[in-house]
Amino acid sequence: MPLSRYDDEIVISWPELHRDARYLSEVLHGLGSWQGIIAIARGGLIPAALVARELEVRLVDTICISSYSAKGGGAAKTQGDVQVLKGVPGDGAGFLLIDDLVDTGRTAQVARQLLPKAHFATLYAKPAGRAIVDTCVKEFKQNKWLHFPWDIDYKFATPIKEGGRAGNTRGV
Repeated sequence: MPLSRYDDEIVISWPELHRDARYLSEVLHGLGSWQGIIAIARGGLIPAALVARELEVRLVDTICISSYSAKGGGAAKTQGDVQVLKGVPGDGAGFLLIDDLVDTGRTAQVARQLLPKAHFATLYAKPAGRAIVDTCVKEFKQNKWLHFPWDIDYKFATPIKEGGRAGNTRGV
């Protein structure tokens, strides 16, 4: 269930995420070669692994930043205080900084301060944070809540004729 400030939910499937990561890799490959990748944990871990494979980058590290917390479990999450749990040495020169999504930009601002010379790339961006990243694949309106494949459980939908309901057709 989306938070009240969200008007709609969007489910990102594994094939869509993989396709977008390959496209991001193609764009990043065209920008030159990279010393390594720094993923923003946790959301950036899977996109970073996919980009690392496509660009044959073997040096992958993480910065760990916490800004969301679950209230009552489920998909309802709120942004709290931003905490840096783990950083990396250096200013990011020659590195890619990868995340899944830049939403409000709070986490991205901290990441950018930690690694000001890294090339910051995300799969998806919303207007409030878009200016902080260098490259993104798709942009979504601020009022859309994105469900990533690792956050959802796909399950069988009973046909309506057999008693199924039409209310939630996206499996979330």
